[in-house]
Amino acid sequence: MTPLTIRMHARDNVAIVANAGGLPAGTVLPDGLTLKTQVPQGHKVALVDLPAHGAVVRYGIPIGYALQDIAAGSWVHERLLQMPEARELDNLPIATIKPDPLPPLEGYTFEGYRNADGSVGTRNILAITTTVQCVSGVVAFAVQRIKAELLPRYPNVDDVVGIEHTYGCGVAIDADGAEIPIRTLRNISLNPNFGGEVMVVSLGCEKLQPERLMPPGAIPINDQRGEALDVVCLQDDAHVGFMSMIDDIIQTATRHLERLNLRRRETVPASELVVGVQCGGSDAFSGVTANPAVGFCTDLLVRAGASVMFSETTEVRDGIDQLTSRATTPEVAQAMIREMAWYDAYLARGRVDRSANTTPGNKKGGLSNIVEKAMGSIIKSGSAPISGVLSPGNKLQQKGLIYAATPASDFICGTLQLAAGMNMHVFTTGRGTPYGLAEVPVIKVATRTDLARRWHDLMDVNAGTIADGDKTIEEVGMELFQLMLDVASGRKKTWAEHWKLHNALVLFNPAPVT
Repeated sequence: MTPLTIRMHARDNVAIVANAGGLPAGTVLPDGLTLKTQVPQGHKVALVDLPAHGAVVRYGIPIGYALQDIAAGSWVHERLLQMPEARELDNLPIATIKPDPLPPLEGYTFEGYRNADGSVGTRNILAITTTVQCVSGVVAFAVQRIKAELLPRYPNVDDVVGIEHTYGCGVAIDADGAEIPIRTLRNISLNPNFGGEVMVVSLGCEKLQPERLMPPGAIPINDQRGEALDVVCLQDDAHVGFMSMIDDIIQTATRHLERLNLRRRETVPASELVVGVQCGGSDAFSGVTANPAVGFCTDLLVRAGASVMFSETTEVRDGIDQLTSRATTPEVAQAMIREMAWYDAYLARGRVDRSANTTPGNKKGGLSNIVEKAMGSIIKSGSAPISGVLSPGNKLQQKGLIYAATPASDFICGTLQLAAGMNMHVFTTGRGTPYGLAEVPVIKVATRTDLARRWHDLMDVNAGTIADGDKTIEEVGMELFQLMLDVASGRKKTWAEHWKLHNALVLFNPAPVT
């Protein structure tokens, strides 16, 4: 097997090993360098002698400083590096990059469901919202009955999901920050894939009452719906026994299913896509293959007039200067700085630092620290100007490339992007994860061919072909773009949809528990 290494920038003094299984000591690289040690796949090899305290450069920036002399041809791993200090949030480049506008991308469409509020869904789903965790078991039981007994009668309805969570009861409902989980749950209930049909199951005694979750005016007007807020309260005196609760939920769901079943897909422009991009189980190939391909696709979507959200404050903090320089206005740049400052303060309150990220799996995949991880993560955002910043739980109101501030946890990030109104999700992974969402289709992109081969019935796109030399970033990006249109139209299902894999939603709750 021909030794293959990948160098990301002309200034880099390390490269990663691309060969599956890594390379043994004694391997002679194409440039004549001989490996002094075994180097695992995805891990870095020193291209030159690195002196103690000297910068280790990848992506053209210092990702760390050598703790000792490292000879050329040696394995460079996290135990040999000191992580750089975080970039200060003062004196950052503000809206300095002003690229020439890319030509609009016209003529691309998909088959979607138009909603009364103007949004477009990629799926036609009945969502049953819960106000408190106490009712989750009841709702789960009812959902299984609805799927088995009712759903076959309504062929135009794709699924029934319970919007379950661990909030609503013993919380400081008026505390600072409590509005975030409440508005998150509210906006999830109004996701475009739910067709404006809002059904709520309440216990009755919880702090988060239905009227607080969905105050007057929160639900867009729908001429087909007679009621404003449809609530099943389990503590109502009319309920005698468990099965009467289930019967009430099923009867209420029937009304919503009948209306949803009348809906039909129609041709809409690609500009109606609202896409969330995210990575999890990242490795050193994330910034080489999958994330650059997603970035190319992001640029295509923005050119087509769509909305694209990239997120994960933890994972972009160390590239803040790259983000503020791409902001369309000083106000957008300052909004990103505000979100990063919140994260810095959060770490300070917990008396921890950002070295907690990366994970053991990230390190096994070749990522030495959060600086290196951040450089590969940001690439998902492509090259378009950043036109807005969305705070946690808010609903997206504009087109273009948006920074949606979320924690890096896969499930919290996905939950907040759902609340923002995404109707399509793209998730890249190098180590592998069965992550999925029941509420929107999730396209999984593998960073390595080895992962795509082993997880052949979980990964939708193999970006590892880029590292293999079989495809270009642009080719995989266009493949992803076309797949998104097919999935959005219902012509194709993702593997996560096929297996009905999904994770529980997690509300971001900065409010103290009482």
